[in-house]
Amino acid sequence: MIQIFVTGGTFDKEYNELNGSLFFKDTHLPEMLEKGRSRLDVSIDTLLMKDSLEFSDVDRQLISFACASAGANRILITHGTDTMVQTAQYLAAQNLAKTIVLTGAMIPYKFGSSDGMFNLGSALAFLQILEPGVYISMNGKIFATNNVRKNLEKGEFETIN
Repeated sequence: MIQIFVTGGTFDKEYNELNGSLFFKDTHLPEMLEKGRSRLDVSIDTLLMKDSLEFSDVDRQLISFACASAGANRILITHGTDTMVQTAQYLAAQNLAKTIVLTGAMIPYKFGSSDGMFNLGSALAFLQILEPGVYISMNGKIFATNNVRKNLEKGEFETIN
């Protein structure tokens, strides 16, 4: 079984057509898995519904505790891209004997042109074959937590070296 923890981020943002703001309601993960015709055995739990720029150390501790307590050894975390690297590095420092992959989206799923479906599918595929450790999966690539950054000019993740 794969445990999926939802923490918010652009993945799950909704668009308010009246005022143009983005907000959180419910996670889109069940719908995304159904539309993607996923046949994986997953359990989905929502830990947070926040923009990752608003994450605190307490939020990262909550995510870490959930990962450590999970019965599954393979964990996917949906996360906002702005502080995904910081959370991945925090989790890596906990030395959990599990395979953990963080993924997110640059464009909300509900916009229709989102990268979220592709990122979700890629992350789930990588999660099934990676050795224990903490990784980031974005744009069809897998990154080690100590060698990745979000390139704000390109709007994508890249290796540092």
